[in-house]
Amino acid sequence: MTSFDPPSVPAAPGPFPLPAGQVALVVIDMQRDFLLPGGFGETLGNDVDQLAAVVPPLQRVLAAARDAGLMIIHTREGHRPDLSDLPPAKLRRGLPSLRIGDQGRYGRILIRGEYGHDIIDELAPLPDETVIDKPGKGSFYGTDLQAILTEAGITQLIVTGVTTEVCVHTTVREANDRGYEALVLSDCVGSYFPEFQRVGLDMITAQGGIFGWVTDSATLLQHLSSVATSAA
Repeated sequence: MTSFDPPSVPAAPGPFPLPAGQVALVVIDMQRDFLLPGGFGETLGNDVDQLAAVVPPLQRVLAAARDAGLMIIHTREGHRPDLSDLPPAKLRRGLPSLRIGDQGRYGRILIRGEYGHDIIDELAPLPDETVIDKPGKGSFYGTDLQAILTEAGITQLIVTGVTTEVCVHTTVREANDRGYEALVLSDCVGSYFPEFQRVGLDMITAQGGIFGWVTDSATLLQHLSSVATSAA
């Protein structure tokens, strides 16, 4: 690395650049409705324990990102109370015991302002961190995310959250099409289905990184302090 090269982190398929002032941590949909027993995720027949393993490493990454001065963006999937932004096709999708807008254990399911719609306590946003409410799977669709990133000069996204093959993958693909470089942390994203987790990560790095890069949280943490140091 020359004196002009930014710091980077080892990843597949190759080093991921971490230029100071251009990196944001994106925490996708770590919501009670998806992660807690009795929430919407469990009513779909899923084992929510599959997602619980994501929380401890993501807590460490979130703390380190805050210490390094990275921009932090949290997303929440959900809809207006009148369901005016919920397409009928999405409402009908699947065979849940409860549907979006129905009363669940944690309030109306995936409705903004309800207890279940909000982020779990362990990863609660700080007052100065950005929270994006999104009506779809991707974090760019129907939101101001791109404008926020552009204004902040962000080019690199460190992507975490749930679920790997749905909202994480959709966001990474959207980011790729918009010219952002995305690094997915393998132990900070989770799926209800272990085989989807494995294949979802493989798809990101296939063909020389067709959608982005993948590494684990321990590797990132070894290099994240260099971002703050280079910015000083």
